[in-house]
Amino acid sequence: MSVGRLIAVVGPSGVGKDSVMAGMIDASPDMRLVRRSITRAPGLGGEDYNAVTPEDFEAAVQDGAFCLHWAAHGLSYGIPADVLTDVKGGTDCLANFSRGALLEAAEAFPKMIVLNITASPATLARRLSGRGRETEAEISARLKQAVKALPSGLNIVTITNDSALEDTVTRALAALQPVSV
Repeated sequence: MSVGRLIAVVGPSGVGKDSVMAGMIDASPDMRLVRRSITRAPGLGGEDYNAVTPEDFEAAVQDGAFCLHWAAHGLSYGIPADVLTDVKGGTDCLANFSRGALLEAAEAFPKMIVLNITASPATLARRLSGRGRETEAEISARLKQAVKALPSGLNIVTITNDSALEDTVTRALAALQPVSV
């Protein structure tokens, strides 16, 4: 049986990572959408996640519940341990990731692909403003972070999400397909 891949999805706030990932799963149901554990209050919109307290998160780390975990933006994030099992069993797993956790993820998942989703500054500003969660100052700060470089040495596929979601999903799936001989 062939080994699957961890597809680590990254991109700036407002780029549409969750929408693109949901579209990819709808179009390719054999792919697994990873549900992360996050030390964030439940029901805040965006991705579907397991909301946990910092204490419960630390207990889960100690119990080996995560194959990867990291801290970013004042929160802790965990990828369930069974993702490693699924990838080894041949399943492609799609997970929302932080740029800062990519090198560690590449060590755990040698066939990892980084799906880097980008969009123009105007598109990002419009989407961030439209979701109504950030002030103008916070939106400005997020836009400055949008150009942050990815670590070198990774297998990175970059797609732009400035057009219709269906077009972006189609391009993402095509870019992730193995090359035919």
